[in-house]
Amino acid sequence: MSRLTWALLVLFPALLSQPKKPFQSQSLSSISFTVKNTEETVEITNVDFEVTNSGVPGRPPKERLVLRKSTHTKYGIDDIGMDASTTVEAWPLGLDLKQKPLYSLTVAGIDPRVVNTDLLVVARGLEETEWWTVYKLGSGQRLFDTYVPLLQFSIARDTVTQRYAGLEVPEDDVADARLKAPNVVALMTYATADKVIRELLVTCDDPKRAQLLRSFADSTRTMTFSPNNLRLSISQNYPSPPATVNLIVPIAKDDLDTAHAQLPAGLHVIAWKR
Repeated sequence: MSRLTWALLVLFPALLSQPKKPFQSQSLSSISFTVKNTEETVEITNVDFEVTNSGVPGRPPKERLVLRKSTHTKYGIDDIGMDASTTVEAWPLGLDLKQKPLYSLTVAGIDPRVVNTDLLVVARGLEETEWWTVYKLGSGQRLFDTYVPLLQFSIARDTVTQRYAGLEVPEDDVADARLKAPNVVALMTYATADKVIRELLVTCDDPKRAQLLRSFADSTRTMTFSPNNLRLSISQNYPSPPATVNLIVPIAKDDLDTAHAQLPAGLHVIAWKR
């Protein structure tokens, strides 16, 4: 064994056990109100700090993270929608915030929130349609998008085995050309805090019906969990009758079981790969 290797072996435990260093940090929030040609505009910058619990997936078991969440919004009074940008920076607790963060992500959105010390969820719907992007809390890596509120549940009764689900409804400007096919309805996602386990593409034989089912103006979608099943319900909006369609996909061996899915006539689910 070389002297360098021996020195590293001696120093490495000492580096890991170094005490956390006290620090102090502050950031300013602001608001401005302007009037130009009768147009009233509000511009707000809010900065929040948060310390997570330990047990963040992908990080040392006892480590906690410090998050600095900065959100800037600008909108006209009585206007629909807004311009918004959110930046989230993360450091291990005990590291001076003047140092480079573990990660930094900036995205058009608001309301960044931590879910179960597993995930970071940012609201992306800045116009009329609500949707969210889900990130890994430990690394800031994107997991998936969802156009229904993030669904969280345990697949075991004797212990907490946390899983997450979402539903992506492709908009007209979706980047993946495959999701622009006229028979596409939605994309179901089943995930852990570390990875996406399965994505299922929901399709419909009738293109006109598929267009109606994925329409944001004409339809409302919900996802729920019951023991060993994910249920997707799509209802037509008023003044049309609800005409709700339900798709039930079993969860078996920690995966979505397409072979035993209960589907309305003309609808299908198939495995999807990015």
